[in-house]
Amino acid sequence: MSAPEFFNPETMSPPLGAYSHGGWVRAGSDILYIAGQVGVRPDGTLPATVAEQADEAYANIVRILGAAGLTPANIVKINTYVVAGQDITTFRDARRKALGDIRPAATFVFVPQLIEPKYLIEIEAVAVR
Repeated sequence: MSAPEFFNPETMSPPLGAYSHGGWVRAGSDILYIAGQVGVRPDGTLPATVAEQADEAYANIVRILGAAGLTPANIVKINTYVVAGQDITTFRDARRKALGDIRPAATFVFVPQLIEPKYLIEIEAVAVR
């Protein structure tokens, strides 16, 4: 097994902490682990509404997949963390727009707060090829 290969696509804002936006682990299949993505745009700004943050968080996952030569069809697992009190319909709509009919294994958790109080959603994903 080779060492993990980490990367940060140029099409995104830099990581907000000590992590990489994506990383490959080579085995029988290639596995891409996508770090939790919040609704920050590529220019580093944060949308004002929860719906826009959800759309942008999914767009960030799609950007990382694209930088790795993958599509949402390669996703096998998604973990979604949402600040309590938000309308779950907003997040379901954003997911449907980003993933269409793709239905990977998923976990959805309401949390009291994310790393920054202004962030309302964070999504992790695992993809394979």
